[in-house]
This record gives sequence, structure tokens and C-alpha cells, in this order.
Amino acid sequence: MTVMSVAHYAGPYDQHEEAREEAAVSQYFDMGDQTLWNPSNGASRLFMSQVNVYQTEVGLPSGIGPMKADECQIDPTIFKTFVDALLAWHRRTSHAVMAALSEGFVATVLVLAERAGIEVNWQPADFAEGGELKDVQVPTAPDSAEGAWAAALQQKSRELGRFMAT
Repeated sequence: MTVMSVAHYAGPYDQHEEAREEAAVSQYFDMGDQTLWNPSNGASRLFMSQVNVYQTEVGLPSGIGPMKADECQIDPTIFKTFVDALLAWHRRTSHAVMAALSEGFVATVLVLAERAGIEVNWQPADFAEGGELKDVQVPTAPDSAEGAWAAALQQKSRELGRFMAT
């Protein structure tokens, strides 16, 4: 089992109580001059940890830069490629637990993409990389209609977006 350290995201969270009170209470995810999301430090820390996990899963950089002085920049071109690959990966995953674990992250990324004006690829990925499903659960999860998968994820993203301050 490989354990990955996320200590570099801890920043002010590891300081004494006095330093915590003086630290910013939120962070900014920006694309150029536009703020796409302004979450609390805790939500940001968890999200950035998940970014690392899913970059590894899809084998691509996310385009989400490092958090510096409570701000990070998102590269729109790299981010679009990552979002499309993430959706294709999520669609191919037929393992119910993996799908459930990843759904919240995927929905959060979709909110950021929408706010950035990025048009994502909702079309079936034709099961790229050889056409097979990945991480199939035995027994497999019930198949859903092509449109139902996208509609459910879009609805979750819309609902989540209401709680993501800009």
C-alpha cells in the first residue's frame, strides 16, 4: 500500500492557534481574473487532495495550479482536457463503490468547468482504451441509459453549484 503525503497542503493548518486566527479563512480558484470558487480552507484542502488522486487515475494533469497565498490559477486548456478525461473515466467505471466515491469530485469539477465557460464532452467515450469497462464490480452494477448517467451527474452538479461560493 502506497501512502501519499499531503503535508504541503496543510500550510497554516499546522500552525499554532494564534496563527490560525490570523490566517485567511478561504481560498480562491481563479481562471484569469475570474473567481470560479471561493471555498473554505478545509473544503479547498480536501479538493486539492482529490485533484492529486484523480490526476493519477486519469493519467493527466488537471490544469489546477498550486495554492499560493490562498489563490490558485486554473489553465483552461489543460483543465478542459482533464474534465473530458475525468468524465470518460467516470463513465467507464462500473464499480458501484468507485462511482459513488468519485461522483462528488466529478460534480465539483463540472461546476468549475461550467463557471469557466468550458463545454464538456458528455458524449459516450466509446469506451476508449480498448473498449472495455474498468474496475468492474462483480456482480456488476445495473446499467443505466446513456442519457440518464449524464442527466443525473448534471443535476448533481447544478445542486452542488448552489453551495459553491464565488
